[in-house]
Amino acid sequence: MAETTDILAQAPFNLAPDDIAWVRRTLAGLSTAERIGQLMLYATFGDDPAAVRSIMATRPGGIHRFMGQDLAKGLEATRVALEESEVPPLVSGDLEGGPMSFPFMMPVPNQMALAACDDPNLTGLVASMLAAEARLLGFNWSFTPVIDINARFRAAAVGTRSFGSDVAAVEAHAIAYVRALQAGGVAASVKHWPGDGYDDRDQHLLTSVNPLPFAEWEALSGRIYRATIDAGALTVMAAHIALPSWQARYGADPAADRWAYEPATLSHRLTTGLLRGHLGFNGLVVSDATPMAGMTGWMDRAHAVPAAIAAGCDVFLFPLPGDVSHMENGLRAGLLTEARLEEACLRVLGLKAALGLHRAPVSERIATLEEARDALATAGHVAASAEVARRSVTLVKRQEGLLPLDPARFPRVVVIADYPEVILPTMARRSYEPFFAVLRGAGFDVREYDAATPPVPGDTDLVVYLVGGEATIGSTGHGLNWGRLHGGGFRGAMQRFWAEIPTVMVSFGQPYFLHDAPQVGTYVNAYTVLAPWQEAVARKLLGQEPFEGVSPVDPFCGDPSARFSGPFPGKG
Repeated sequence: MAETTDILAQAPFNLAPDDIAWVRRTLAGLSTAERIGQLMLYATFGDDPAAVRSIMATRPGGIHRFMGQDLAKGLEATRVALEESEVPPLVSGDLEGGPMSFPFMMPVPNQMALAACDDPNLTGLVASMLAAEARLLGFNWSFTPVIDINARFRAAAVGTRSFGSDVAAVEAHAIAYVRALQAGGVAASVKHWPGDGYDDRDQHLLTSVNPLPFAEWEALSGRIYRATIDAGALTVMAAHIALPSWQARYGADPAADRWAYEPATLSHRLTTGLLRGHLGFNGLVVSDATPMAGMTGWMDRAHAVPAAIAAGCDVFLFPLPGDVSHMENGLRAGLLTEARLEEACLRVLGLKAALGLHRAPVSERIATLEEARDALATAGHVAASAEVARRSVTLVKRQEGLLPLDPARFPRVVVIADYPEVILPTMARRSYEPFFAVLRGAGFDVREYDAATPPVPGDTDLVVYLVGGEATIGSTGHGLNWGRLHGGGFRGAMQRFWAEIPTVMVSFGQPYFLHDAPQVGTYVNAYTVLAPWQEAVARKLLGQEPFEGVSPVDPFCGDPSARFSGPFPGKG
């Protein structure tokens, strides 16, 4: 343990001598099997305490919580993990906001909604509130912020999860977020190393590629990673993403060598050579989820499990049955060294010490049900969410003569809604009822679209499209599904109403749907389907408040024709 003091006394751990002493004692007292256990971070879906208890019996380094919809059950399950661990566990979550929000927390905007406010100070404020509420629920580690760049609009897995396409804006918001989250006692994890957004494909489904020449990578993704490292980010998430231009520096020919495309999770050159060596990151590296095809499609699991740690990952995310044996076998076979295992375990314990977990009793690491009910979604936090909603909704294009909407001019409204898909079984299904309620309250006669009787000028004064779907993981792309929107198969997919009936399209998700509807007259990006955003959109369409959002990306997707609106129906 000769390097213990050097690693842990330096940034981002910055441990005091007493904390380093705790790490040294704890590490020395762990067997090889227990050290391997400290590297394992298991996924828990839902709130079954028996399932959590079974995981904790293996003495892992921590758990990742996909909580359900019941606050009491969620707290109980997390408390089991905290109470049944001799070494305090890391409790992580994908606290990305939007559809990942829990119903008992403040409505947390996704990162693109924050970016549309064009105010890093507001981003920091929301991150600090998120940290306060997350700690009440037992979380001490958030797999945020996403610092990927929206370089290609078809990169579905990035989309609304990121701060946009401008590198300076992404950097400013990311720094504010990291500093505020960690000041609130929750470790940040910047992701997805070495940078997503340049490949239309998704690492959940294959090993994706960052194709940038290295000098360009340095000026874009590299710049943001340097900035967040300098800001003190405690952890980085290594992804199943390749960076061939860096591998070429080791002699790889991207035209001839398969290993030029090895994912960062399994690449010593990327995760140790580039991240630790070139950028100087000393914190903890966590792999992205290891059941993803970006890893499983690259290498058989028996070799990939120890290879991830050998490459430089310190935490192995979402192990499967048999993975501990794979790690042990890899150690015996020399695929993973004892020294590397010790270093990884050292950083895991160092992160726990940096968060003060070793000094805090369970009562300080999770709230009681009564405490949580009192302190979650407070009036101040809900008001901050409403402010983000008010400031983020973006009017991208407007047809002359349409806004503000007036029930005297457009009394009969048909809403064509594409309901957002539920990504995880623990998530609540969303509806557009908050939007409907505002319109109906203003005096509009609102009815939902019926494919059997599509709207015509004689029975409809206004068509409103409400489309959802925030960043779409596990998908090969995103766009409007006209057949699903209109029904009626191929014939329904070809229908368009806006040449005959005034039309508004609102996206409560990806900001790029003008690519599939370039001729729609009025288009709004709201970024998330959460209720405050639905209500804000409705108020703005009615002229009750102005549109203030600044688009963090090119919503026209590089298509000049999408900037134009046709003549107002009836005035062609």
